[in-house]
Amino acid sequence: MKKVVISHRLHDDGMEVLEKAGANIAITNDGNPKVMLPELLDADGLIIRIGSIDRETLLQAKNLKVIGRPGVGVDDVDVKTATELGIPVVIAPGANTRSVAEHAFALMFACAKDLVRSDKEMRNGNFAIRSSYKAYELNGKTLGLVGYGRIGSILAQMSKAIGMNIKIYDPFVDKKVIENEGYIYCSTLEDVIKDSHVISIHTPLTEATRNLIGEEQLNLMNPHTILINCARGEVVDEVALTKALEQKRIHTAGLDVFANEPVDINSPLFELDNVTVSPHMAGQTKEAASGVATMAAQGVLAVINGEKWSYVCNPEVYQHPKWNKSE
Repeated sequence: MKKVVISHRLHDDGMEVLEKAGANIAITNDGNPKVMLPELLDADGLIIRIGSIDRETLLQAKNLKVIGRPGVGVDDVDVKTATELGIPVVIAPGANTRSVAEHAFALMFACAKDLVRSDKEMRNGNFAIRSSYKAYELNGKTLGLVGYGRIGSILAQMSKAIGMNIKIYDPFVDKKVIENEGYIYCSTLEDVIKDSHVISIHTPLTEATRNLIGEEQLNLMNPHTILINCARGEVVDEVALTKALEQKRIHTAGLDVFANEPVDINSPLFELDNVTVSPHMAGQTKEAASGVATMAAQGVLAVINGEKWSYVCNPEVYQHPKWNKSE
């Protein structure tokens, strides 16, 4: 019986895939690699919902054949070491795309319409909040997308449908592709930030994108700017963002991700009334949770059984001698 370690229980549909395959499932309820290590010593597979896996742990988990992520983010996985050891890192591309795009869209509306602050004030008896005139219409306004992958493209379609203008910055997408959709191509990050009413981030976390939005970029924004982040918390310099919000240099921020998760609720960021937050739940709809859990479970089982699963973030791993011997 193959052993699969899971940091936290998957959606029931994903658990069912593993159970029907007869896997020996160990749930650690903790994503700290040191906590997971005792279970990993004889494990065939690992699925990380929340947590990380580092080189030190991978070198000790000598039986490990595959790592699964119910999503596409692998910034907390030592992919380099996994590849070095011949371990595919399974991902679930596309399964939560629509959910994340819709969440970004919802945050955009919540910020533009000042919904959260108005709700809180009205519950405290402040009906006069209606005359603060902080809310504004999105029709005719400009959405600046930082990243134009699957999620960004869906958000662009939805925003265009309500009459917004779309500007896009993505150095990995050809200018003609963007312009053929009727959008404005921006060659620099500064170009997409300037004059955008809403800026939504849809880029993975890499060394190049860490703190991509910092003090310099925030200074290019103005009091009508809404910043949305449903990508990775570390893409935005939270200290600089908190300062900009405190000084009301931007309109609002809608954040689903944070530099440190779970978050410290005593952070100055959570004392502000011009930020709308959610607990990294953009991809946690029923449909998305089922999809990513099922894909991750299927991929992990396939690799354990010796199959070269297509949906991995490190396809070069199949050049490893471990895989060549099996052919």
